[in-house]
Amino acid sequence: MVLSKCLIKVLYALRLAFRTLVRKYSCDLCYTPMIVAADFIRSIKARDSEFTTNQGDCPLIVQFAANDARILSDAARIVCPYANGIDINCGCPQRWALAEGYGACLINNPELVRDMVKQVRNQVENPRFSVSIKIRIHDDLTRTVDLCRKAEATGVSWITVHGRTVEERHQPVHYEAIKIIKENMSIPVIANGDIRSLKEAENVWHITGTDGVMVARGLLANPAIFAGYEETPLKCIWDWVDIALELGTPYMCFHQHLMYMMEKITSRQEKRIFNALSSTSAVLDYLTDHYGIDWTP
Repeated sequence: MVLSKCLIKVLYALRLAFRTLVRKYSCDLCYTPMIVAADFIRSIKARDSEFTTNQGDCPLIVQFAANDARILSDAARIVCPYANGIDINCGCPQRWALAEGYGACLINNPELVRDMVKQVRNQVENPRFSVSIKIRIHDDLTRTVDLCRKAEATGVSWITVHGRTVEERHQPVHYEAIKIIKENMSIPVIANGDIRSLKEAENVWHITGTDGVMVARGLLANPAIFAGYEETPLKCIWDWVDIALELGTPYMCFHQHLMYMMEKITSRQEKRIFNALSSTSAVLDYLTDHYGIDWTP
């Protein structure tokens, strides 16, 4: 799969129902949540719970946590008929991931990243199947540029850069670092970090010179960001209810996404009431009573 040179708007790490929603609001490319490749190839139950898709869920990138080239290539061959590519997570800073040798610790092991990319390229026959990586930056940016150059030489399709180090959580994103990385690459680069509106997405795109932007938390609060809405429109809430009910989304997930979406359009008292609701029917009644939206089965 080839990324075009226009602004690519990417959703990171959410499941089928929510991916279906954001595709209605100008999201170009969606990723699955990070899936542990070893569990994925070992267990049918893990595959069924972690990876669900349909014909409309395209283009789709399956992101894996992996530290073994053979295991990753086996996982890639399983998803190849159902997805457009895989992404190797080299940026997750969570302790469990680092302890297992996954995520952000891989930015310090470019040889392993190279081997995993090569193995997938050798094992997956589809030449259009993409292999990308998502990284964080080093304190010494020359190390990050070196990592990216080695990945490019190995055949990585594109690189997504979260502009923080492994240790940074809420500090400002280093967009200038992303710009430097982009200037040293010939393949597409995607910018990620603290983007919460279409205007911010466009600003980051211009600042960094990248080929696109990736958003995660910002789209949770407003799935219509890429369509230019400053807050979640009621139509988007209506669409979410329709999609979630049609796909049989579990109540906890259904309710939690609505809590995120309605954060900016509800008062503190309304939040207390809505967040305490415990059934789908109660949620639908609340939305009908407060927003005049009626869902007929």
